Amino acid sequence: MKIVLASGSPRRASILKQLGFSFMADPSSEDESIEPGKTPEQIASGLAYKKGTSVATRHPDSLLIAADTIVVLDNEIIGKPSDAEDAKKMLSRLSGKTHNVYTGIVLLKTSFHCKITEEKTFCEQTSVTFSKLSQYEIEKYVEKSKPFDKAGSYGIQDDLGCLFVENIDGDYYNVVGFPVNRFYHHLKNFEPEVAASIFGRQE
Repeated sequence: MKIVLASGSPRRASILKQLGFSFMADPSSEDESIEPGKTPEQIASGLAYKKGTSVATRHPDSLLIAADTIVVLDNEIIGKPSDAEDAKKMLSRLSGKTHNVYTGIVLLKTSFHCKITEEKTFCEQTSVTFSKLSQYEIEKYVEKSKPFDKAGSYGIQDDLGCLFVENIDGDYYNVVGFPVNRFYHHLKNFEPEVAASIFGRQE
């Protein structure tokens, strides 16, 4: 069974490689606009579902993995910045406060005719507290890291954004964009052979 990551995120691809999976990345071009009146869990899961189902139509006999991550501060979704000034404003808002990161994950199986035969959706939430940031730190971070493809305008991995994080309550990998523990838990039930391949097949 072919494994497809319906995402162009290098961070998610890196995690799947870390787990030893052979897969192909096929990013979705679906609109990421947010429907009003939805909970953060529904939004993150809904966006991931749209990505996964759109990509599934071109991959027969496959296991598709789709994900979407959003950042929420004071009940408001903080998306990806539109430019440097927007990124600075976002980081100023996150400074000294606790925000929540939600990642929706969708697992899909397709038939030989690209029809979805099974699906599983779940969402993970992690709370992240930033220390107080100076304007100099914010400006230099945006200048050096250019976090324009990241929700909330920061990255916690392989990035200076880790300097800002004072505390994490929950799964670190969820903040990266892929909650590995919950993924593995659900994968064991959804596709046991693929899950077992992580540790190698028993003799």
